[in-house]
Amino acid sequence: MADVAAKAGVSRALVSIVFRNQPGAGQETRDRVLRVAAELGYHPDNAARLLARGRSRTLGVLFTVHQPFQADLVESLYPEAERRGYEILLSANAPGRAEAKSIEALISHRCGALILLGAASGTAELDALGHRTVAVSVGRRVPGAYVDSVHTAEGKGVRQAMDHLVALGHRHIVHVDGGRQSGSAERRRAYRDAMRRHGLADGIRVIPGAHDEDAGIAAGGLLLAERDRGRSLPTAVLAGNDRCAMGLLMAFTRAGVDVPGELSVVGYDDSHLSHVMPVGLTTVRQDAALMAEHAVRFAVERLEGEGLEPRQAVIDPKLVVRGTSGPPRTE
Repeated sequence: MADVAAKAGVSRALVSIVFRNQPGAGQETRDRVLRVAAELGYHPDNAARLLARGRSRTLGVLFTVHQPFQADLVESLYPEAERRGYEILLSANAPGRAEAKSIEALISHRCGALILLGAASGTAELDALGHRTVAVSVGRRVPGAYVDSVHTAEGKGVRQAMDHLVALGHRHIVHVDGGRQSGSAERRRAYRDAMRRHGLADGIRVIPGAHDEDAGIAAGGLLLAERDRGRSLPTAVLAGNDRCAMGLLMAFTRAGVDVPGELSVVGYDDSHLSHVMPVGLTTVRQDAALMAEHAVRFAVERLEGEGLEPRQAVIDPKLVVRGTSGPPRTE
């Protein structure tokens, strides 16, 4: 800034006024300062300026690599943060990298608040984090922790999927769950409740899984192996998320099982991959844009205010019917 001021023949304070777009400099002076700055390759360091004031207008985002829906959330976070005058800094969960390390990386870069997409940390750890800095959990309720949360009404989404399958005539419906991953417990519980509500309690079956294609492939392989031993395939499978559903589709397609002629598959998320497949996936849509809007708002309001109690936003899901669900096969 001092170099720009010297070459433009103005004070450093005037250069600061120009770059902050504040009144106090004529148009000719502004043009000269900006021209000199461009010649010198000078750009204001907004992060340093904010840190000098003891503030950071950066939101740190924890996300998991290879989770398409989280990628959709990240894409929606950027414009919402920019609209409010904040930047986004990403830190990834990945195989071999502990979640705590990913969180500490964001804190070490002095992010003003953290937005945690599908965090797996325990309630006690998240509560401690919430008392240390501003934190918002997205995709997971964390009752008892001092963090705001934004999540879909998981039970409502599963009920919509199950009601759709039962209305088509399905009675033998299996659920491949997401293990301990975000939203899995609520989806598993809602599946069981829906089976009981439809008078299908005797047919409840949950296959342990995860939110990835490998879990879907493994579950599909298990069901196919049982078929080879004389046990009938279910007529429908509700997957824990879209990636798991895609793994199921891979396993069944390779084995020559017609989807949805012989077996229907329903996912959860409506990630961008769900509608670019050769056969569109029937799935439960989570509104990534609306979730991102609430997450950024919660973070900014807590940063710019004081004394707010933990809040939660519950977003309504919507079933999206595509090509992987249809009436059950005739025996």
